[in-house]
Amino acid sequence: MHVCKQRPLSLIHCGFCFLLWILFSNPILAQNHPKSKEVDSLKPLPLNEVILTASKREFRIESPMPVQILSGKQLENLNSLSIADAVRYFSGVQLKDYGGIGGLKTINVRSLGSAHTAVFYDGMTVGNAQNGQVDLGKYSLDNIEAIELYNGQKSTIFQPARGFFSSNTLFLKSKVPVFESGKNANVRASFKTGSFGLVNPSVLYQQKITSKTALSSNIEWTKADGKYKYRYQKKDGYDTTAVRQNGDITALRAELNLNTKFGTNGQANLKAYYYDSERGLPGAILANRYEYVQRQWDRNFFIHASVQNSFFEKHEMLANVKFSRDYSRYIDPDYKTLEGALDNKYYQNEFYASIVNLYNIKDWWKMSFAADLSINTLDANLYHFPYPTRYSYLGALSSEMHWKRLDIQANLLGAYIDEQVKYYQQGDSQHVFCPVVSASFQPFDVKNFRIRAFYKESFRMPTFNDLYYTFIGNSFLRPEFTTQYDFGTTYLIEPKKFLQSASFQADVYYNRVKDKIVAMPSSNLFRWTMMNLGEVDIRGLEINTNLVFKFPEQIFLDLGLSYTYQQAIDITPKGTTYGDQIPYTPRNSGTLTSSINWKNWNLNYSFIYTGERYSQKANIPVNYVKPWYTSDMALIWNGKIEKLPVKISGEVNNLFNQYYDVVLNFPMPGRNYRLSMSINL
Repeated sequence: MHVCKQRPLSLIHCGFCFLLWILFSNPILAQNHPKSKEVDSLKPLPLNEVILTASKREFRIESPMPVQILSGKQLENLNSLSIADAVRYFSGVQLKDYGGIGGLKTINVRSLGSAHTAVFYDGMTVGNAQNGQVDLGKYSLDNIEAIELYNGQKSTIFQPARGFFSSNTLFLKSKVPVFESGKNANVRASFKTGSFGLVNPSVLYQQKITSKTALSSNIEWTKADGKYKYRYQKKDGYDTTAVRQNGDITALRAELNLNTKFGTNGQANLKAYYYDSERGLPGAILANRYEYVQRQWDRNFFIHASVQNSFFEKHEMLANVKFSRDYSRYIDPDYKTLEGALDNKYYQNEFYASIVNLYNIKDWWKMSFAADLSINTLDANLYHFPYPTRYSYLGALSSEMHWKRLDIQANLLGAYIDEQVKYYQQGDSQHVFCPVVSASFQPFDVKNFRIRAFYKESFRMPTFNDLYYTFIGNSFLRPEFTTQYDFGTTYLIEPKKFLQSASFQADVYYNRVKDKIVAMPSSNLFRWTMMNLGEVDIRGLEINTNLVFKFPEQIFLDLGLSYTYQQAIDITPKGTTYGDQIPYTPRNSGTLTSSINWKNWNLNYSFIYTGERYSQKANIPVNYVKPWYTSDMALIWNGKIEKLPVKISGEVNNLFNQYYDVVLNFPMPGRNYRLSMSINL
């Protein structure tokens, strides 16, 4: 049973506060762990995950949840400017890209929708209660050490409750300061330029304050005119080449991180993030319209503090607190209102607090309890706007059992969501319980071979726009519920001969989405009705392999392949599109990445293929979207100039100049170039 009877709000508030008081006021919190050891590195303490490395690609062999990781040199070798560019290489992922450097980029994993994928940045979620989408184009790779994609959830029970509730999770890890002996500061200056008028300087500064404390800051500025040629064809009509307009962007991103260790086993982190951008919205190419004048401004800020410590033997505690404020402004001079041109402004605030307590009952058995509280508000200058406030209380009771050949995890997730509005409408509340069970097993006496499986129920709340947007929102919407099944295997060998290492991952999965939220046309195209109508049945296969070869003269070849087959069909009872593939979901897709390394030189080639799709729910010829593929190449040199470490790279993207759309009528760039240089001081 998902939805339980509602309880009085005051009891929920009091109960949650009492729970936090119990967790924080443990009388033995002042004690130290007698068996803990001093850690000299400034890197975060491990969270009990077993990691094996095959050359540049990491695999968590014992993870019961499928995981894909890009990190270190492999991440640097990809022709990627932002997080969005990099996640294209994960299997089972569709990236909705509206074109150019400034275009909106959102991730859809295993056809569950972008709102079902939680994005974590250094252990803290990056959310958007307004529309449920996170624009991955806002996050640069300049200060990213690793990107991890988990189907289901991250395979550790020592994490905030919010990490358990999403159907998929994307983790971004920023670079942790590492100082050479006798050195107290690191400086790296980078500069990128290329097509679309790109100018992209950045500076990373790391300062060692004490042996246990370090400060790092990163600032980046991006400017591009966003102009590129594209091909526009009309069936039984003309074929012309035009230049994409109104795709410019100017953006500033700044980050500040403070990492410290204290006592014998504690650590604390403080992170501040700021992003400010102005961009044009190029719009869809329809009815011979090529130019648009809409503009958007975004200003995002958050500050996040985290403390992790072990106060007594067999105990671990993790506490997080975060405040974020997001401002966005959208101007459409073509849409006239009584006050003039449409000028919408949104102000979104979030306060978030979390605490996790983990206890090692036995050497093979751990238990944890995580409790989260978040408060989201949304203000706007819109007519008939209700000014909603959402209180979210999340709890996760988890157990992990580890034996030599078997790992089992079980979670019971509980959530109470209380919705309050200031004007016009009556708020609603939801009370939800979701179970999760996962396991990893070594069936044979073969090193690094495992099979895994998981079952998970999860949900996502309707966004503020779904519920309350003027003329559209429906305050009686129910959450979307997902049920996930997965069975897979992981295998890694390291013969250390001509074939240095070979790794293999394969998963078959089945997902069911219930009460899917859809928009239905109403009295006119400016007024739509949000309803719970849809059901979606998703069946898929994912295969990932990575091979590393060693040739004479210290030449290494790293080859990665991934393939995804998905059948995601609409099974809404009595629906007009029953049995049709859902929009923008290809049945076949795949990627290839390769890297040849010789001394200071790297030559990289990557290939992405996305099969045929449909732009609307009906699988009819008028909605058909052609398959597309792109090839990217890069040549990288790592060496020294005047004793200073220098990296220089040249990239050619869309090598064969293919014209294609990721989203129909939003043309992507043809062949384009990028040059970059970085110096470490």
